[in-house]
Amino acid sequence: MNEVLAEPGSALGGPARRDVLRLGIAAGALAMAGGLGANRAEAAASPHVRGHLAGQDVTRLPFPEQKVALTFDCGSTPDGVDKVLAALAEHGLPATFFMTGRFASTHADAARRIADRHPVGNHSMTHPMFTKLTHDERVREVQSAADAIKKAVGRRPVPLFRFPFGDVDQQCIADVNDEGYVCVRWTVDTCGWKGTSGGATTDTVIARVMKALVPGAIILMHVGSTGSTDPSTVDATALPHLIKALDDRGYGYTTLDSLIP
Repeated sequence: MNEVLAEPGSALGGPARRDVLRLGIAAGALAMAGGLGANRAEAAASPHVRGHLAGQDVTRLPFPEQKVALTFDCGSTPDGVDKVLAALAEHGLPATFFMTGRFASTHADAARRIADRHPVGNHSMTHPMFTKLTHDERVREVQSAADAIKKAVGRRPVPLFRFPFGDVDQQCIADVNDEGYVCVRWTVDTCGWKGTSGGATTDTVIARVMKALVPGAIILMHVGSTGSTDPSTVDATALPHLIKALDDRGYGYTTLDSLIP
């Protein structure tokens, strides 16, 4: 599996400029989530990804500046949505949310609150293992998710796709590319989805990110709780503390805009 060769984004600078720059980033994220983003999102289903992003499952944004991209998967419950949105808003930070169609349909209000502030990517309709599906089943998963997201939030997802479970092969990537989506993986998974019952804590989330921290890192978190027997929302609880840890390391924040065709 190849790493991405995406074009680098613009630098955000050092910690001294962060407050001003966060305002600009937040405005850009809101613009994407609003009118400008709606126009770009409507083009999400344009056929075929071409060029250097074709055949890639992006693991990192390749630039030298100390910046990370925060991403959140929405595939289970919406229990941590308000905490996540509040932390991002407080610090004026951008993020990308990868949403299943089932989440959008079942939790439409939470989906709209997310989409009002941040770009939403496609995370399949029902969160299956893509390598176990036929070509036609993959296409249905991608298209059905896009339709469900549009119905819930009023626009189609941006042309970015994340494979459920990270389960992927080159044919899966090719099939998703043919639907007009760039495939986005991650540099580090916080594993907050394991919940407190699985040993996940704020400290383990921060430790995993710090260990894997590199310029252009794509950080994977989740907005939901672990399950009915474990209602913890570790990633949502850890997020403010992770932001401080990244700040202390002199890291800024970026978007996945450079991956959008």
